[in-house]
Amino acid sequence: MTVLTNGVSDKYEVVIGLEVHAQLSTLSKAFSADSAAFGAEPNHHVSAISLGHPGTLPFLNKRAVEYAVKMGLACNCTINLNNSFARKNYFYADLPKGYQITQDQAPVCLGGYVPVRLIDGTQKDIAIHHIHMEEDAGKSMHDQHHADSLIDLNRAGVPLVEIVSQPDMRSAEEAGQFLTETRKILRYLDICDGNMEEGSMRCDANISVRLKGATEYGNRCEVKNLNSIRNVQRAIEHEFARQVDIIENGGHIDQNTLNFNADTGETSVLRSKEMANDYRYFPEPDLPPLMLTEQYLENIRKTLPVLPNQLYYKYIEELGLSAYDASVITADRDLAFYFEELIKYTGNYKAAANWLMGAVKSYLNDHDVTISNFVVTPQHLAGLIKLVDAGVINNSVASQKIFPAMVKEPGKNAEELAKELNLLISSDNDDVSRFIRDAIAKYPDKVIEYQKGKKGVLGLFMGEIMKSSKGKIDPQKTNQLLIKELESK
Repeated sequence: MTVLTNGVSDKYEVVIGLEVHAQLSTLSKAFSADSAAFGAEPNHHVSAISLGHPGTLPFLNKRAVEYAVKMGLACNCTINLNNSFARKNYFYADLPKGYQITQDQAPVCLGGYVPVRLIDGTQKDIAIHHIHMEEDAGKSMHDQHHADSLIDLNRAGVPLVEIVSQPDMRSAEEAGQFLTETRKILRYLDICDGNMEEGSMRCDANISVRLKGATEYGNRCEVKNLNSIRNVQRAIEHEFARQVDIIENGGHIDQNTLNFNADTGETSVLRSKEMANDYRYFPEPDLPPLMLTEQYLENIRKTLPVLPNQLYYKYIEELGLSAYDASVITADRDLAFYFEELIKYTGNYKAAANWLMGAVKSYLNDHDVTISNFVVTPQHLAGLIKLVDAGVINNSVASQKIFPAMVKEPGKNAEELAKELNLLISSDNDDVSRFIRDAIAKYPDKVIEYQKGKKGVLGLFMGEIMKSSKGKIDPQKTNQLLIKELESK
């Protein structure tokens, strides 16, 4: 493939629409009582219904409907009160019935948008076309047998929502941010774990190019089953270069369905437009229309948690945190909820953020623990912050001695442990003066250097004082007393 120069590529813009499939975290499948749990032995979570036996009838999972409505409300959609289901007909080995139950003409959510923040600091609302409910297919495995493909039907019938964006994105960055924010919303709502590696969130990307300033869309290619945000971005970058190269060389973009090779970073044709299946949608005869009420929507609206974008602006505008701090905290639902609890007990929001992103995250990473299993309660961590703010312990003692003790003995609060370990800062000025005098006496030559203007030796004296006092001093106050003592020599 020709490598594009900036001059050529700058003539064009990429146009991207995404289709995001999210498996809903229900206990049972969309239209049967079979377990929807992940990780069972192949073909163990199946029954006559999910295997598509003749004479079996589907019945709708009401929790899946609730979760789909939650997603729609969180994405600022209009909820369709009059829903219907359809049959999408195609034959493939992982689809036992020979059709998929989905929504076609009357999806549950219409319109809406997902706000994204870009590297340059701008925010853009990515428009949603619709969100619909459907069931998943099974899983084909092509690497388990030397000659045959094997089928695991545990996933067949698991409930999905498909979030279909408008062709609103103009860069791989925007697409990546849309997926990141969509996954955050799914996780904050606790309706999907968003794990792309396990397939609980998957993405198809529709990609086309056109000259900048053009209003007509070019022929699009659909890249199927992308299993990571980075791979979505790589596929977009490759397709942009490939399609521009074809157009620049006088060619025509065929509207193909493509596969992405994560090893090479390239796409290849799965099927052409002419080979694409005619799905022959028609109304699902075994399911009645689904009628929702305004009261039903209001009841669900009351259960919605605070969403990541709301928290992000709250932390910046109300708590005075930096954009970086707000981004890190809100990136993880459980971390954000821990922080929300933490700031109920302390008004030092910056210190709370620093502890969470520093000592706490380091501990979680080192011990492979999630914040939901962290033994130090937000109330006890706030107590540690209070001790530092009150000047009765310093930051280094708090992080190096008291925090580890709190992890080992989570039933005790910071003040109890500080007293037990004899770590509270001495309020006796005579003790502090003695430590200062001893340090000065130990390094008389450094006193002369200080008096000649070499102020950097203060660190040596402070280190000695900290060592002698075992950290039980107020560094700021001691530093002032040390300077006063040195300058009086």
